Amino acid sequence: MPILTITELHEKLKAGTVTCVQMVEHYLSRIKAQNESLNAFITISEEYAYEKAKAYDRIIADNPNAFSEFPLIGVVVSIKDLYLTRGIRTTAASNVLSDFIPQYSATVVQRLEHAGAIVIGKTNCDAWAHGASGENSDFGASRNPWNTEYVPGGSSSGSAIAVASDMSLVAMGTDTGGSIRQPASFTNLVGLKPTYGAVPRYGVIAMASSLDSMGHFTHTVEDSETLFSVTRGIDERDSTVKNVTYEPFDTSKTIKIGIPKEYFSEGLDPEVEKVVRAAAEVFKKMGIELVDISLPHTKYAISVYYIVQPAEVSSNLGRYDGVRYGNGRECFGAEAKRRIMLGTYVLSSGYYDAYYGKAMKVRSRIITDFKEAFSSVDAILAPVSPTTAFKLGQKANDPLQMYLADIYTVAANLAGIPGLAIPGGFASNGLPIGFQLLGNHFSESILFELGKRYQKVTDWHTKQPK
Repeated sequence: MPILTITELHEKLKAGTVTCVQMVEHYLSRIKAQNESLNAFITISEEYAYEKAKAYDRIIADNPNAFSEFPLIGVVVSIKDLYLTRGIRTTAASNVLSDFIPQYSATVVQRLEHAGAIVIGKTNCDAWAHGASGENSDFGASRNPWNTEYVPGGSSSGSAIAVASDMSLVAMGTDTGGSIRQPASFTNLVGLKPTYGAVPRYGVIAMASSLDSMGHFTHTVEDSETLFSVTRGIDERDSTVKNVTYEPFDTSKTIKIGIPKEYFSEGLDPEVEKVVRAAAEVFKKMGIELVDISLPHTKYAISVYYIVQPAEVSSNLGRYDGVRYGNGRECFGAEAKRRIMLGTYVLSSGYYDAYYGKAMKVRSRIITDFKEAFSSVDAILAPVSPTTAFKLGQKANDPLQMYLADIYTVAANLAGIPGLAIPGGFASNGLPIGFQLLGNHFSESILFELGKRYQKVTDWHTKQPK
């Protein structure tokens, strides 16, 4: 089946050329054919998906306002296995929670289902979202559908694979340091990391609470905007969510895009740089002004991130003691143990000021850099990853090299700003390359506008793995 957008799916459902049940059958057949080789799903909710599909088919037949009342009706979605799903196993891809079945669903999952989406399963990820490759799952490594010898990116690996290989129309992920944008870039998808405080975190297993953002994968920017409109907004159970009114973007406005020199320095693969520069030229031909900018504290972002994030990880994982639910701490994997030890160390007496306290001060400088940049530009264009997808096992035994895979993405999480990854081309080895647009806090509408303009004149997002 060719790639469908949400709009195209709804046109088919309205015309009666497909039904919700048939869409579930299609995606389940794809899962059964591919999941063994790609390892995208941990749990498949077949019976649950059919039950929902039948109910929505009845609504479409009986309710003339079905598509306005249910903006995602019939949309099959896969959910990263950090989101709690009532009655459906949720593991965080860790043996600690291998048999855990939640009694309630995350706010985001509730909103998706209230809008008519059909949950087809829970996707594989690096355990506890600790990773940049999809290799740290206790349920086995995931594989890139463009070349199964390569990683799909992480930690939201299974969600990216599910959409890229047509096992669901859209998918939910989480982005703590690039865990949506990087796998989106590696698998030729659109990946949104919203502003911190735009989408509720309630009911999502925490990795690093001041960095976690709930986002998603789609084929088009238009679909990403639709999902964002459903999932965002205040939640009385999450005090970090801001009550923000998103105004339609003023299309008559002159737009400026900043090009940060720090993102085009030593270590950037020439093929990646070529794709990002080409994307900048596409925007320039549209009449958008390109402005050279500087983000001077970017060079400290990865160091700050790998102090702040493990510190928050050590705190969040402390609740998994095997007493109230789940298995004992002996079930933690190597990466979880590494981050717990790092985090406990930087928070310990005598080291707090030297490491964590200093990192938080530099984090403030990074936030200030972005604020100053957005006083003169509307968005920032940058690479997502310094390289294309790397081979399975290539960095598995070198944590430092694995951590450096996040070098272009972590700054956005530290600053709490939104980022949108967009397919931009391919490397000579046939693997996808994406670029990212970064915006000021709660400026998703500008990123969506730029992304939609880009996809109107390019067709990279229509390419599918063989």
